[in-house]
Amino acid sequence: MKIAIISDTHDNMPNIKKVLDYCRENKIEKLIHCGDLAEIETLDFIRENFVGDIFWTFGNMDRGHAADYPFADGKYKSINIFSKHGEIEIANKKIAFVHFPEYARRLAEEGKFDYVFYGHTHKPWTEKIQGERNGNIKECEMLNPGNVANQYYSPTFAVYDSLTEKFQLVLINQLPE
Repeated sequence: MKIAIISDTHDNMPNIKKVLDYCRENKIEKLIHCGDLAEIETLDFIRENFVGDIFWTFGNMDRGHAADYPFADGKYKSINIFSKHGEIEIANKKIAFVHFPEYARRLAEEGKFDYVFYGHTHKPWTEKIQGERNGNIKECEMLNPGNVANQYYSPTFAVYDSLTEKFQLVLINQLPE
């Protein structure tokens, strides 16, 4: 199974369309958005153009949505929404996702996740974190997929392949129009 991890889309519709086209062409089954979507219409566009499961957590540019919409920590058009952070299990891997890097680090240090995804900085990054839970040490990979919006850094997103357990960073500017 392949999972797309995106963040910081900030309503950049041309780049979002490229990401969704890539997902369709590469049979991506799930999409995790680590926040800063911006407008709810962008979420509607993603739902209309992605057939798999969608998971989204709020970022600092999405905060108005949590107060303005009754679907925080619930469902909206079959999209799984989390106001602070999401926790899911996919292919026997425990995954958390959040917008802020400091929060992501705290989650990784809890020792209960295999992967923690985050955004906010717009810069792609990955690092291994040692976490501890009930006296057991567990390594967790923290990953920032970069930003779709093309702000501060080149636009990127990540793809996780559960069969190979590897991540790929996709450069959006190199995708076809």
